[in-house]
Amino acid sequence: MKNAFITGLVIGILSGLWLFTMHWMGYNTTGAHQIAPYEYLSVLIPFVGLFFGVRAYRENEMSGVISFLEALVQCFKTLIVGGVIAVFIAILYLNYVSGGVNFTDFSGRMFGALLVGILEALAVSLILMNRHKTL
Repeated sequence: MKNAFITGLVIGILSGLWLFTMHWMGYNTTGAHQIAPYEYLSVLIPFVGLFFGVRAYRENEMSGVISFLEALVQCFKTLIVGGVIAVFIAILYLNYVSGGVNFTDFSGRMFGALLVGILEALAVSLILMNRHKTL
């Protein structure tokens, strides 16, 4: 659980900082139907974090062997920690930085982030699992 907590903490903080970076760059992340092309780069934050976190878990705690289900559980633990931190930072952003907030549009983006996180967890689990040698 320690590895999932540390990796989730990094993912959550980086995802939260992404909101402030977007604001600093002059883009309001709470508007409807306004997605800048560079906003799609935020998808790399959880993917890279999950990949390196599960790979470190596999190598350090599982002796280099991990099944798909074990990797998926580790991804979900990491995403829960990261998601809680990112949502907390997003609430701070909405209440203290961003003016004229439409909570419906922003909650839609959080739901989209949840779906992307689930898809990335499946992808990372498939990439890092060990294949069985028996047919």
